[in-house]
Amino acid sequence: MPTWEVAGQFYARRNNWQPFRKRCDAPNEAAAREWILSELGGCHHVKRALVRIAEVREAPAA
Repeated sequence: MPTWEVAGQFYARRNNWQPFRKRCDAPNEAAAREWILSELGGCHHVKRALVRIAEVREAPAA
């Protein structure tokens, strides 16, 4: 399964957009986007509308 790197910003508090960059294993780009929305919502209690995904790319093999 390929590894994807997802980058963007999420609304942290009071006009403060927090940048993020995370890696995940997913079968395709759509699944990687869904995983990051779920992860940020679960860990940081951020609604999906307050997450801006700027880039999704396949990460190089380590």
